[in-house]
Amino acid sequence: MNYDAVIFDLDGTLLNTLEDLADSVNFALSAAGLPLRTTEEVRRFIGDGVPVLIVRSVAPVTDPKVIDFVHQRFTRHYRENCENKTRPYEGIPQMLERLQAEGIPAAIVSNKVDFAVKKLAAQYFPGKITLALGDRDGVPRKPAPDSLLEAIRLLHCSHPLYVGDSDVDVQTAKGARVDGIFVTWGFRSREELTAAGARQLADSPAQLLEMILQK
Repeated sequence: MNYDAVIFDLDGTLLNTLEDLADSVNFALSAAGLPLRTTEEVRRFIGDGVPVLIVRSVAPVTDPKVIDFVHQRFTRHYRENCENKTRPYEGIPQMLERLQAEGIPAAIVSNKVDFAVKKLAAQYFPGKITLALGDRDGVPRKPAPDSLLEAIRLLHCSHPLYVGDSDVDVQTAKGARVDGIFVTWGFRSREELTAAGARQLADSPAQLLEMILQK
């Protein structure tokens, strides 16, 4: 398709961050005296940004003071522990190297807090990511297309591709009116992606690369 840039989601797409996120969620819940969450529950809560993750994790508690306390404890713990168990999915580094060799810039647009996006991109993909944008004050989170459109503008690309792993990512690509490919190895199932309207699915980084480079 002659894409001139590929913009990726991060969690569940490039990196398996689930265990570190679950650990930080449970650290914060424990500090507040609230019941802990299973890793599978945290998997379902991820995708709409940290504030929503915290609200879902503390439910049915709705006290704003409790939510704020858990949010602060989570952020502090995750800032110091976001690399403990996080790893790239198998084949991701090689895929990014091939894109770089083909002269196709790779970027990240994520609902993860901005400091963690930049830290993890630099840690796991040094020199491979041209631009990394996370959740920032004043910028609507995905599925609003604002961050994706900002990345497209900063990359000066005319035919970008967006790659993600969730229903939120499907909606984001639609909102920005860009092509999307959605991966089945992340935090949502093939069935959930299809139900959300995903038309192109990739089952491995190798298949994704083939789809990206297909002329």
